[in-house]
Amino acid sequence: MAETFPELSRQIKACTHCEPMLENGVRPVFQAHPDSKILLVGQAPGRRVHETGIPFDDPSGDRLREWLGISKEVFYDEKRIAIVPMGFCYPGTGKSGDFPPRPECAELWREKILSHLQEVELTLVVGKYAHDWHFGKSKTTLTENVKNWREFWPEKIPLPHPSPRNNLWLKKNPWFEEEVIPELQKSVNNLLG
Repeated sequence: MAETFPELSRQIKACTHCEPMLENGVRPVFQAHPDSKILLVGQAPGRRVHETGIPFDDPSGDRLREWLGISKEVFYDEKRIAIVPMGFCYPGTGKSGDFPPRPECAELWREKILSHLQEVELTLVVGKYAHDWHFGKSKTTLTENVKNWREFWPEKIPLPHPSPRNNLWLKKNPWFEEEVIPELQKSVNNLLG
């Protein structure tokens, strides 16, 4: 670790590396603290989060907090939960939803920030891009990763994206909310007390 965590945090918040590629400009959004017990890895901020600067300040965040069984107050306590997406800035929207996170972000910052999060006991890996980075790119689908969640448990858990766009996935996979969510909530409660 070359720099202190506050120095690194300032560098990330001031990052403009992807500005030429982002039509909505840069606004790195994350929360973390070296004491964080849970690491939440998402994809990248959406339009609303880009505007507010608050991670998961949208319907996806509401569902995610429900899955975790925690309040907003707990969720936004950086000493409890680090929220470190694969891309820190909103990548823009295409025909079928938001663009993927900019790959430069993970290349520049991911290892550096994770090296400071030594107290993390549970990593929540949300969405395909986060799955690929944390579990390795493979021919395995997001659904297969989530079905095989016990392989990664209790250090990591693969989750689908909590977006309302995933309502059909949740409807097709009722086992997720029946089997996975209760275990996830128990673990989160034990870690955060």
